Amino acid sequence: MNISIFGLGYVGAVSLACLARDGHKVIGVDIDAAKLDLIRRGQTPIVEEGMQELMREVVASGRVQVTDDAALAVHGTDLSFVCVGTPPRRNGSQDLRALERLAAQLGEALRSTPAYHVVVVRSTVVPGTVEEKIAPLIEQHSGKRVGTGFGLCFQPEFLREGSSIRDYDAPPFTVVGAASDRDVAAVREVFGHLPGEFKACGIRTAEMLKYACNAFHALKITFANEVGRVCQALGVDSHALMDLVCSDTRLNISRAYLRPGFAYGGSCLLKDLAALRHLAGQHDVTIPMLAAVPQSNEAHLDHAIATVLATGKKSVGMIGLSFKSGTDDLRESPLVVMAEHFIGKGLRLRIYDPDVNLSRLTGANRRYIEESIPHLSSLMSDDLAGLVDEAQVLVVGLRTDTVVTALRERCRPDHFVLDLVNLPDRGALPGAYRGVCW
Repeated sequence: MNISIFGLGYVGAVSLACLARDGHKVIGVDIDAAKLDLIRRGQTPIVEEGMQELMREVVASGRVQVTDDAALAVHGTDLSFVCVGTPPRRNGSQDLRALERLAAQLGEALRSTPAYHVVVVRSTVVPGTVEEKIAPLIEQHSGKRVGTGFGLCFQPEFLREGSSIRDYDAPPFTVVGAASDRDVAAVREVFGHLPGEFKACGIRTAEMLKYACNAFHALKITFANEVGRVCQALGVDSHALMDLVCSDTRLNISRAYLRPGFAYGGSCLLKDLAALRHLAGQHDVTIPMLAAVPQSNEAHLDHAIATVLATGKKSVGMIGLSFKSGTDDLRESPLVVMAEHFIGKGLRLRIYDPDVNLSRLTGANRRYIEESIPHLSSLMSDDLAGLVDEAQVLVVGLRTDTVVTALRERCRPDHFVLDLVNLPDRGALPGAYRGVCW
């Protein structure tokens, strides 16, 4: 393909060299004359392993051209990658001035471009930037509409300094956010040969992906370091410990616990995290991230409670009460905490949970109900249909076939449904729907 790249910093320079190596004709665009001069001479504007040799090779091949003329680049290519910087301001927000100036220039160039041209933003931007800021600017200056006159999508990059060429050639996946199959196909033509799955998604999802990945990386590093400091104080081999932690690919290094949902509960997570915090304190080890986990969990529970109270409705039906579906364990259940808040606010409450059968409960669970939450026993019901019919608000903490069927058949337009379990076919439910964090 004929491809233009706007911004010849780290991502742009590596992309230019690798695309040209793969046989594409590439026009690099930058306002920095020094960068352009370096590339014309077969040199690289960045310091990166393998880039000097690769840049020399691709420039000598004749497949690389550089310019400061945006219109020339757009008119001579079919697809443009936008790799300009979005540096942080003092308050943490992004400085989008360079990106917005370029969007206006791209629009002016597209005004006189008869062919359909696809613009792929690779600059890291917060969700909504492409659709709310970049698209309107290009449309305004081009006189064309996105999706018909030109294509616009977002492709996050995952190049690490020091291994960028290897990362380019062997990405974990290739992701493109787009509203058009035509635009996805254009990006697939460039990157479809690479290993790793090619995934298409919405533009905002793709914009958010880089932030989620980097936050997760920072979280993992901090977790390992905080655990390491506790281990050091206790004389425990932290590397041996983390090797064992990572060897569990069923729960620890997996999709487990990485699905947005409700607050965690149960005795194990709460008591073991509390014990670890206490142990660290005994040895004067600060673990601020792990210490903040319970506070974050409580904030998530508070958010769910506030969502229900904000409806102003007085009748609530809770579907589910135990801390985990399929069990009768009510100890440390966030649903129990939620129920007690509703009672305290004077709401009319009924609760359905087929696994919490009061007549069958024995041992610790029975003692917990009798001693800690005896007032909830009178609110339990085994009539799911009746609970749905009577309630104005439904808090759904179970995802069984019985529950899904009852909701599908009995929900009304005046119902407010708070979903804690990611219900299937939720778009078919009448009334107001809200996911707890989606």
